[in-house]
Amino acid sequence: MNKESARKGIDPVKAYVLRNDDHDDMCMSDKEDGLISGKDCVDDDQCRNNTQDEKSSYDRGRFIQVDQSLGEWAKEMFTPGNVLIFVGAVGIAVRAITGLPKDKLSDCPVIVIDDNGQFVIPILSGHAGGSNKLAAIIAELLGAIPVITTSTDVNDTFSADSYAVENRLTIANREGIKKVSAKAIEGKKITLSIKNFPPKEMVDVIVADETDAEYSLLLKPKKYTVGLGMKKDKDPQEVEQFFLETLACNGIDVSDVYAICTIDIKEDEAAVRNLRDKYRIPVLAFDKDILNKVEGSFTKSEFVKGVTGVDNICERAAVAGAGFGAELAAYKLAKDGMTIAIAKKK
Repeated sequence: MNKESARKGIDPVKAYVLRNDDHDDMCMSDKEDGLISGKDCVDDDQCRNNTQDEKSSYDRGRFIQVDQSLGEWAKEMFTPGNVLIFVGAVGIAVRAITGLPKDKLSDCPVIVIDDNGQFVIPILSGHAGGSNKLAAIIAELLGAIPVITTSTDVNDTFSADSYAVENRLTIANREGIKKVSAKAIEGKKITLSIKNFPPKEMVDVIVADETDAEYSLLLKPKKYTVGLGMKKDKDPQEVEQFFLETLACNGIDVSDVYAICTIDIKEDEAAVRNLRDKYRIPVLAFDKDILNKVEGSFTKSEFVKGVTGVDNICERAAVAGAGFGAELAAYKLAKDGMTIAIAKKK
């Protein structure tokens, strides 16, 4: 890595950020002993001195020198939807994010890679943020070793928060995570029940909207899907505000949204990606043929049908994402080139 960085003209005592055309700031080197690797260069002159094949990879992103302190940069970047990847010493990354972590269920994932590319170390949000899994993917790509230190992973036992994230469940009582994890690490059996099969005795984990049963951890299924439609290149902040305002008006918390649903031609809109990344909500995109087959009474638009082949995107997409038996909880609302609807899962 050091030789590669030197070849590209990257100064080892400077800090750089890799800016990608499709995403915000992605990763950061440290000023003391880290160097970012990758097939990008510091300036346009260097790009022109490389072969055309290399240039094609440069076009996807570029290293930008950061003049502010690493701590200041980390504070700005430590926002929902970002993953911070430091290349260098773990200690420097820890100092850079000091005071920033607040909540294990919502903190940014933070990963450290040593400057020889031998180890990939997730140091924050291993389960809820997915940094353990991301570290494993990066390690596979680099031919490196993922260094996982979370107790449930080290002991190869059940992880309550990972189970909740993977199954799109809301953690109702966060203190229950510690109880269940401690029991799993001790090698004891973990009992789990779902709402349609209520337990006759206390269980460790129960999946239900509400229950009178005794449990250590309650995981609630996310009830709602949000259908979105919008004009091309709509401002992400405007769509986000519309999204949050609509949820608030209907008394729905963003944590209770199972998925954002839309037509496939809108899946890659910056506004959709922003909601996906910032709020960790998956996007379900459907082609026009599937949307046209969704059953129900929907607000029709001949104009939208002429452009997309579907007479209503937001309502049809929301119902399609919510599955069989779903009903609209909020009908189509239109505003400034945006449409939104909410469906409730059965």
